[in-house]
Amino acid sequence: MEQVVNHWVAFPTLIRYQVKRFLSIWISTLVPSAISLILYLLIFGTLIGERVGPIRGLSYIEFIIPGLVMLTVVMSAYENVTFSLYMAKFEHCIEEMLVAPIPLYVLLAGYVGGGVIRGLVVGLIAILICSLFSPVEIASPIILMLTLIMASAIFSMAGFINALYANNFDDVSIIPVFVLTPLIYLGGVFYSVEMLPEFWRNLSMFNPLLYIVNAARYGFTGVVEVNLGLAFSMMLGFLVLFCTVNLYLLKRGTGLRS
Repeated sequence: MEQVVNHWVAFPTLIRYQVKRFLSIWISTLVPSAISLILYLLIFGTLIGERVGPIRGLSYIEFIIPGLVMLTVVMSAYENVTFSLYMAKFEHCIEEMLVAPIPLYVLLAGYVGGGVIRGLVVGLIAILICSLFSPVEIASPIILMLTLIMASAIFSMAGFINALYANNFDDVSIIPVFVLTPLIYLGGVFYSVEMLPEFWRNLSMFNPLLYIVNAARYGFTGVVEVNLGLAFSMMLGFLVLFCTVNLYLLKRGTGLRS
């Protein structure tokens, strides 16, 4: 037991490093997501939203706010881990952590923890910005907080996988462009999944963003399109899957050892 506790001594150090890193470059880690959110709210929430009728009893801007918050959260968590781990590989400082007496699960937890913290910070900023455009009421703070944490952890682990396989900066950016962007736009952020044709509606059921956005929408408004239990089961499933894959890749030394 004492040995396990000692193994986690490095964890707060890794967390502090990750937090200091993204706070020290806040102009590139926090500001862009805030600007993007403001543009989404201006274009979709204000200009287009006035011409769109209510969805599931909510005004259009109220309907999209939970999705926009989660959009900024998952992208920030993903980018934090991807760029942090890739830069550690690029600068060859990851070798120092690999030779240190730090278990692989603690190394993974440190990077993911940093991603989760950045996700929560960005999420709080996003909620404050949204409140300037429309009154924001939180129907279930516990559900919302659980969703923010689980979503940040899921995409932090996904970013970890991306960084392990990345050999250059193009490899770091290719997943957000060709994978995350389609998932976001097909995840029910800007529309109700019930509006889709049957084929696309069924296909959307395999999109993790759909469950994350709907859980967040319930946390904000109390309205949900998919079963809440199913949403959290899917998020938990992705957490376990990505955690298992990451530990397996770390054990093999994928992307870390020549």
